[in-house]
Amino acid sequence: MARPYWSGQIKISLVSFGVSLFPATEAASQIAFHQIDRRTGERIRHQNVAQDQESVDRADIVKGYEVRKGEYVTIEPEEIAHLRIPSKKTLEIVQFVDVDEIDPAFFEKPYFVVPQNDAQAQAFAVIQKALRETGKAGLGEAAFSGREHLIALMPPSDPKLRGLMAYTMRYQAELRDASEYFSDIKDRSIDKDQLALAKELIKRSTAKFVPTKFEDDYEVALRELIDAKMEHQPIPQEEKAPKRAKVINLMDALRKSVGQESSSRTTRTSASKTALADRKGKSKSGGLKLVKSHARRKKTA
Repeated sequence: MARPYWSGQIKISLVSFGVSLFPATEAASQIAFHQIDRRTGERIRHQNVAQDQESVDRADIVKGYEVRKGEYVTIEPEEIAHLRIPSKKTLEIVQFVDVDEIDPAFFEKPYFVVPQNDAQAQAFAVIQKALRETGKAGLGEAAFSGREHLIALMPPSDPKLRGLMAYTMRYQAELRDASEYFSDIKDRSIDKDQLALAKELIKRSTAKFVPTKFEDDYEVALRELIDAKMEHQPIPQEEKAPKRAKVINLMDALRKSVGQESSSRTTRTSASKTALADRKGKSKSGGLKLVKSHARRKKTA
């Protein structure tokens, strides 16, 4: 198991127990780029330089807060490391809220929460089960990564999992005022037949959420481009945007959409999967052999 990102105590009134937080996400991209000088093909290297262009060693770089033009208060790394912040080691839950009460816009990044050792496991298990059965999230703050974070503590969505999730959240001041963007949208009267058809379209297109169905097609296209250049093959061209369909009124568009969804849902799903498989190099045809050749090189290496 990887090293914990944060370790400390979760404190709920007089109850406390030790936990460790681990990032629940990781970078999915396998392609990394360097900056290259177009003229020479050499890699660009960045240096830390002072105002007089003299190179500065990383060990000599400290943080500075500008108090007046050109005048700074310097802060050493160890001074920041020893800031007096209780939440550096304790996540104190100050209140509970219904999970559904939290606007998704506040959620930022997920972390797995596990008990530090067996001695902490009983209190951990009791709080986990209590949160699950009440449908509540605990709110508190914890300091890490150079700032204090608002945290929502709740059980995983999968009831079979025995851990907890901690979500870092944005503070209210970090969210823009939605009314500035939505206030100019005019109120419209809704035709009941149009609404009924829209609901029917949504109903017929509704399916269980399967995360593995969604993949990063940008990454696949980027790999195709790189492979084409490595093999000196024609570069895959961007597909032309489809021509705009003839404008029809909303009612007709809804009717046709519902009818199309009803009659060809299975066909479209199958075609979509086939197209996706082709793009990901699973087909034996055409330029997609480049993706497979890359895979062979990788195995050989």
